[in-house]
Amino acid sequence: MTLDQLPNIDPERLHPIDIDALVGPDQPRHPPRILVLYGSLRERSYSRFVSEEASRLLRWYGCEIRTFNPSGLPLPDDAEASHPKVEELRELAEWSEGMVWVSPERHGAMTGIMKTQIDWIPLALGGVRPTQGKTLAIMQVSGGSQSFNAVNQLRILGRWMRMLTIPNQSSVPQAFNEFDEAGRMRLSPLYLRIVDVCEELVKFTWLTRGRASYLTDRYSERVESAGAVSRRVNQKTH
Repeated sequence: MTLDQLPNIDPERLHPIDIDALVGPDQPRHPPRILVLYGSLRERSYSRFVSEEASRLLRWYGCEIRTFNPSGLPLPDDAEASHPKVEELRELAEWSEGMVWVSPERHGAMTGIMKTQIDWIPLALGGVRPTQGKTLAIMQVSGGSQSFNAVNQLRILGRWMRMLTIPNQSSVPQAFNEFDEAGRMRLSPLYLRIVDVCEELVKFTWLTRGRASYLTDRYSERVESAGAVSRRVNQKTH
């Protein structure tokens, strides 16, 4: 990703990540792997436009980006986990070291499309938590005035999924005014906030990914065997 593909960026103010300030010499140095999810299937989807702007910025910061297209993803419990779209999503979640979630706000909440994607990502697979210790950035778009309902819900979900949700977040009100016909975001303080979120996500990912297993190591889990954890988290409810 080159700066000529980021027309709203001031090149003198966009700084590369100082990797040496965040990781030790024995920490992994491969590009951070970021999965991007968005929550609308409309042809002119503003949550997808925001996810694309974020992806461009994250690529400039040196990340490897993959975006999941939710079209065709079944409702939770309405298909088996072997469904191709479910398998694709779960493989991407396992591949990733951080995520970006972008949801529209609909009826004062995140969309069902957004929640469906998160619900298909398992909290645990045989005692292994595929999202634990991974970083997360959250954003929302809305058609009306500024609101934070969707990002507040996404933050709760990120905590529930045991992810390291970064402090910064983005909310884009009246999103129909913020994008041109090509789907590119116009320069505004709202765009600058998205740059801030992306920069912070990359920094936190570099800082924590090599230490994630230690940061999420818990006493309660150390006193249980992996088999005991698996039996507990997969037990049937009555």
